[in-house]
Amino acid sequence: MTELRRDLGLAAALAIVIGTVIGSGIFRVPQTMIQSVGSVHMVFLVWVVGGALSLAGALTYAELAAALPGAGGEYVYLTEAYGPMWGYLYSWTQLSVAKSGSIATLATAFFEYTAHFIPEFEKVWVTIGPFPIKYGQIFALVLILTLGMVNYFGVRIGGNVQIAVTVVKVALIAFVIVAGLLYSHPTPAALPLAAPPLQTGFIAALVAALWAYDGWNNVGMVASEIRNPKRNLPLALIAGTVIVIAIYMLANWAYFRVLTPAEVAGHKLVAAEMMQRVQGPAGAAAVSMAAMISIFAALNGSILSGARVPYAAARDGLFFKSAARVHPAFHTPGVSIMMLTGWSCVLVLSGKYDDLYNFVIFGSWILYAMATASVFVLRRKRPDLPRPYKTLGYPVVPALFLAGAALLEIRTLIDKPQQAITGIVLMLLGLPFYFYWRKRAAKAPQNVPQIPINS
Repeated sequence: MTELRRDLGLAAALAIVIGTVIGSGIFRVPQTMIQSVGSVHMVFLVWVVGGALSLAGALTYAELAAALPGAGGEYVYLTEAYGPMWGYLYSWTQLSVAKSGSIATLATAFFEYTAHFIPEFEKVWVTIGPFPIKYGQIFALVLILTLGMVNYFGVRIGGNVQIAVTVVKVALIAFVIVAGLLYSHPTPAALPLAAPPLQTGFIAALVAALWAYDGWNNVGMVASEIRNPKRNLPLALIAGTVIVIAIYMLANWAYFRVLTPAEVAGHKLVAAEMMQRVQGPAGAAAVSMAAMISIFAALNGSILSGARVPYAAARDGLFFKSAARVHPAFHTPGVSIMMLTGWSCVLVLSGKYDDLYNFVIFGSWILYAMATASVFVLRRKRPDLPRPYKTLGYPVVPALFLAGAALLEIRTLIDKPQQAITGIVLMLLGLPFYFYWRKRAAKAPQNVPQIPINS
């Protein structure tokens, strides 16, 4: 039986963390944040709090990933701590909406930035029923399928692509940061903007910040393909998250050094506006290139990591058996990659991925919180489990992440009850499929060997 191979080193693991987290958020969310909290100092406070929560999650996941380095990330942790139903609901949510919706969103954002150079991408090519299809959507579809094929031909190839584009991405963002910090006419101090009440505004800004930080957990999904996972997974999670926090803080320092709070609040693409001020149209074009490379890296990392979740469920008999197949020559879950990218393409063409993705965020964060809480459950349930790394600051650090997650869920339920309830319904729609696969797995002979998670 062909198995996945441990072909990813520490550099690839770091690139998955950094490259998947830094997408389009750093170029877009400062506008939402300053509109929500009004002052530059509060924006930085939100970035610090969001970074602290993300780091708390990364520190906790580091223990789980090192102890349970199997394919699927949260799927493994939830299954081990609470049983297969919760692992399945995570895989259902990821494949049906969360990861596929994220891939569709990233690919569409890439074509929108490309339209800066090729305006024809915004033109409608054909209308199918109620769905107008733009040329750019076809480009996004081709991009998804191309990266799917790259990852199909070997995790080492996908990992090398991830390293290369992440290095280029960080270099371009560093160029933008340095240009802003060296700008010879910094903006004078400005009065705070009018903003919503502090509590409401802070939570709205924190949601935007956490969206920009989202993705640090993806490296756990490819844990079964990382060399020396007991060392490299904790290092990648912790160091990668710290590097992202530093990049975000420096980028915002550059933005607000060049632009006033009112200017940041008035421009969706803050980085482009800053570089327009510093270097003219060439600077704005450079930001578009940086954003495209950034999104490209996040897209590749999402496909590379996301395909391992349905693969893990299929190995446990909770999905199509074909999704558990590993290519005999390339040692990749080829069918699972094709399923994820194929469904993501459908969402791109439908144009409805934004709505679905927003709905599922509430349910996804419940599962993230449960995965984090599994560090408490497993310390009681599996005290004998080898733990090469133990969470720094336990139990305070995981409790901090859980408190932040609870706050976000409560505020979302209060502020957007329809989205929250719809998200729960979308997640629970997976239950009938779980019971179907569970019943089918119980009848079938278990002839697919499992990869030892502690190898």
